[in-house]
Amino acid sequence: MRAVKQDIDYAADCGADSVHLVVPVSDLHISRKMRKTREQVLDMACDAVTYARERGLIVELSGEDASRADPAFVREVYAEGLERGAERLCFCDTVGLLTPERVAEVIPGLCLAPLSIHCHDDLGMAMANTIAALRAGATCAHVTVNGLGERAGNTPLEELVMALEVLYGYETGVKTAELYHVSSIVSRMTGVPLPTNKAIVGEMAFTHESGVHAHGVLREPSTYEPVPPERVGRKRRILLGKHSGSAAVEAALAEMDIHPDEAQLREILKRIKELGDQGMRITDNDLIAIAEAVMAIECRPVLKMKQFTVVSGSHVIPTASVTLLVRGEEVTGASTGKGPVDAAMEALRRSVAAVGDIRLEEYHVDAIHGGTDALVDVTVRLSKDGKIITSRGARTDIIMASVEAVIAGMNRLLGEKNEDRSKDTH
Repeated sequence: MRAVKQDIDYAADCGADSVHLVVPVSDLHISRKMRKTREQVLDMACDAVTYARERGLIVELSGEDASRADPAFVREVYAEGLERGAERLCFCDTVGLLTPERVAEVIPGLCLAPLSIHCHDDLGMAMANTIAALRAGATCAHVTVNGLGERAGNTPLEELVMALEVLYGYETGVKTAELYHVSSIVSRMTGVPLPTNKAIVGEMAFTHESGVHAHGVLREPSTYEPVPPERVGRKRRILLGKHSGSAAVEAALAEMDIHPDEAQLREILKRIKELGDQGMRITDNDLIAIAEAVMAIECRPVLKMKQFTVVSGSHVIPTASVTLLVRGEEVTGASTGKGPVDAAMEALRRSVAAVGDIRLEEYHVDAIHGGTDALVDVTVRLSKDGKIITSRGARTDIIMASVEAVIAGMNRLLGEKNEDRSKDTH
């Protein structure tokens, strides 16, 4: 918060027991933003600390833009703040211009009390600078889940925790198996999607497609994984595509209790590569469909769509109704939602609730080409009793594509126990 009485009063009146007082310390911020002198800023800092202590608050005194400030002046501000009762200090790399080398030079001389390091990731250096500061004497790191923060964000909690534990052997006390769960919740609640290739929590962090990599990780996971995915609440995924090898395809099929012979496996792999060459993602449903075609396995769908209706508009609550044949019996369900797709998904889920609790874990949509008549490719990830399957639908109508993808996936999840998936089936 700002180092002004009004903000301090707000915190104290709300029942806070401590405050983080931010004081600009670089000449740029002092002169251009605050239009003050160093002496005036120092007095402001001292007055704010004194007042916060009078209100019974614990004070962490933070030097904003400290990485571009005169270290001697930063030290003076810290020292004067401590004299007036501050208990903790914070060094802010406000626009991410620190380097680990600079950290090693500056931080040791500023550790006059427990010192926090607060890094921004504008140049991609937040993690490296945070670790360098901790090694140089800082006792606390400011982090955010998924690295959320102003502009390019701050040091990511999940990355720092795992770096400290794996690379430096430091026990953080964090329940690392919950990291991915927390990350996913924060991403969903904030509406900020996780980058696909983000370390630890990104979709591809424990996903393998290359034939060499997939083959190696199936034999010994540590060949291509720095930590077991389960340690951070993840599961290993073997992504099938144009780079896949037979070992990866065979392993993926085995998980579905499908066991082709060598000739069938070669043909399945060939078809997967053909789809991959077209730029398509190979979902679980695609793999099963290919295997069934090659192995002549009969698949009797549990669900058949009779009709669905969606109503949506500027002054209407999105509503959907669906009528399905569920193992031959007609079932109708309806639901409202945040949008027409959400309403349709919930109506489908409710319609099959009697035969299985199926949850939508992930929803992804791509327009295959531009224009309002673009073909829409919808990929969903569904789960039932711990089993997860991916499925796809492709239409010019996004709602129809979504319904198609979900029904295809539901059929796989509900139909598995009723199908003979051995290679001897005729």
